[in-house]
Amino acid sequence: MIYLIRHCSTTGQEPEAVLTEAGEQQAEELAAFLKPFGIERIVSSPYRRAVQSIEPFAAQTDISLETDERLRERTLSAEPFDDWQEIVRRTFDEPDFYLPGGESSREATARAAEAFQDALEAGKSTALVSHGNLSALLLKHLGLPFGMEEQTRLTNPDVFRIQPTENGYEITRLWQEQR
Repeated sequence: MIYLIRHCSTTGQEPEAVLTEAGEQQAEELAAFLKPFGIERIVSSPYRRAVQSIEPFAAQTDISLETDERLRERTLSAEPFDDWQEIVRRTFDEPDFYLPGGESSREATARAAEAFQDALEAGKSTALVSHGNLSALLLKHLGLPFGMEEQTRLTNPDVFRIQPTENGYEITRLWQEQR
């Protein structure tokens, strides 16, 4: 069983951005929420906001926190730009599109899918902690109809349970259900 977790509310998008005060409270709520699920392993994006989102759970359960570069947020461009939402929308429609210094949806999905597959093969109930765009791409890859509109409806945090089945995956959004 895999639990795909989007990080809590943050102060920014750069790798060292930290959680907001509300995000710190969300991380505590997330820890309490995750306890009943029997998670045995935690693998997180190395970005500070992702690590901070799962640290309370790791501390309360005494599960070591691993980081994996493959779960980092997708790089859209080497340079900032104003119309990022239109660029993200385009990347959902055109999986091979990328800006200079960025990566395509296909490239980002491949690394996320590889991290997901490694977690499945480890045979432990695992929490994968990542980011909105990368999580959306992975959910789309696993069979959910996910695009820009669905990505904008993700919350901070968000939690999806992904259970392998004979025909693919049963994917359940858990965080919305508990709200």
